[in-house]
Amino acid sequence: MNIPAYATQSPTDTLKPFRIDRREVGEHDVKIEILYCGVCHSDIHQAHGDWGNSIYPMVPGHEIVGRVTEIGSAVKKFKTGELAGVGCFVDSCRHCAECKAGLEMYCTDGGMVATYNGFERDGKTPTYGGYSTHVVVDENYTLHVSDKLPLEAVAPLLCAGITTYSPLRHWKIGKGSKIGVIGLGGLGHMAVKFGAAFGAEVTLFSTSPGKEADAKKLGAHKFALTSYPETFKKMVGSLDFIIDTVSAPHDYSAYLSTLKTDGTMVCVGIPTDNISFPPFSIVMGRRSVAGSAIGGIAETQEMLDYCAKHNIVSDVEVIPIQKINEAYTRMLKNDVKYRFVIDMASLK
Repeated sequence: MNIPAYATQSPTDTLKPFRIDRREVGEHDVKIEILYCGVCHSDIHQAHGDWGNSIYPMVPGHEIVGRVTEIGSAVKKFKTGELAGVGCFVDSCRHCAECKAGLEMYCTDGGMVATYNGFERDGKTPTYGGYSTHVVVDENYTLHVSDKLPLEAVAPLLCAGITTYSPLRHWKIGKGSKIGVIGLGGLGHMAVKFGAAFGAEVTLFSTSPGKEADAKKLGAHKFALTSYPETFKKMVGSLDFIIDTVSAPHDYSAYLSTLKTDGTMVCVGIPTDNISFPPFSIVMGRRSVAGSAIGGIAETQEMLDYCAKHNIVSDVEVIPIQKINEAYTRMLKNDVKYRFVIDMASLK
């Protein structure tokens, strides 16, 4: 099946019209007409070759929502006409301890199969993402999407949503928790929404005073201006947990100082440079620095169901595919509130 898409051919190229081949629908496959695809900051990192693992030509996009148009003969979980979503991966080994535990993103036998910029389990067939009109995915790696929410605002939940939901659930953040969120972008605004929804007291850390009103509108209870030198002194030992969504270089030790004894800072933003901080930042206070990557299929479905029940979606700006390069430029300037989403009708 040959379909239209947008791709980049090299780290220095822009995204341009391209055609890709999708496999025909197998017995366990679901074919989805893509209606919307979110634009993740990792799309830029991968397209630009920032992480050193980019495969070209590349069709980015792993925040995919659409409608099922065809199902395989053995499919039991989906029907044609239903809404469906695809997140950051489309397969894994299915038999390692992590896969069996619902942690497919940490698959130890060959790793998860990334929705784009990866290879299928055969090790040679490249995967192409959601900047395209259709996708074919095994039903076990496809998500159910509610029709109660605006579909374009649901798309970023498949990455920005689960990336922040998963660590908040894993570290049991809830009523009585005092948490900090570093950065108010695509990830940060979802962390604020989820943290507040779970009953935590949320403090938003930002270098920009202009973000305070938005942070509180999204559910933050407090705002900490990190460009003000007294901020960190006043907050020493005040937080139980921090979720760090920033992918630019920053002073980790300053944020670590705001954690209580046994507090944890989880990094979900991925800088291109190595993370560093003085050992005493964690030794004094028995603090922890951790990382977290998206969530498994079951937890992602749990997150989508939670959002449908509590009316939680991303704040988005919808664009046609023809403006994707402009969107990348604006994202690098933090000029979006808070996630670009491509209307895939513009590609047809």
